[in-house]
Amino acid sequence: MYQCPHTLQFLVVAMAGWINQQQRDVIDYLQEENRVLREQLAPQRLRFTDAQRRRLAAKAKTLGRKALAESDTRVTPDTLLAWHRRLIAQTYDGRRRRGPGRPRVMHEIRQLIVQMATENLDWGSTRIRGALANLGHHVARGTIRQYPHAARPRAHRPSATSP
Repeated sequence: MYQCPHTLQFLVVAMAGWINQQQRDVIDYLQEENRVLREQLAPQRLRFTDAQRRRLAAKAKTLGRKALAESDTRVTPDTLLAWHRRLIAQTYDGRRRRGPGRPRVMHEIRQLIVQMATENLDWGSTRIRGALANLGHHVARGTIRQYPHAARPRAHRPSATSP
């Protein structure tokens, strides 16, 4: 197996250290800039919008409580993580999917069901369902049975015991 010469390994380690130092310098500068801005805003309380809270909470969660405690944040780590918990709770509470119940059949389809039932007295719910499926509407037989009752007169069927 090929082994890298020690000089190449040294160069890779030196380059990684240099990049790490550059990132550390940028972080130190931004922290100092935050301190200066905080001194100017000292007596005032900052008001964050919901979008700002979401952005801060998402970044805070990736850092973790320990890193937040070490850094000099304007908001306490507990508050930031509470914002994140609330954000997650809102995301998965199911409000968007929850509705008042089963969706209603469109008014036009209901009218079509009643029209088919009154024009074709010998059609049952299965045949009406098939005709609706041919038109591209998929409705359950139980749903079809609900609508024609008011419009369709009941046909008199003689019983087997009648003379």
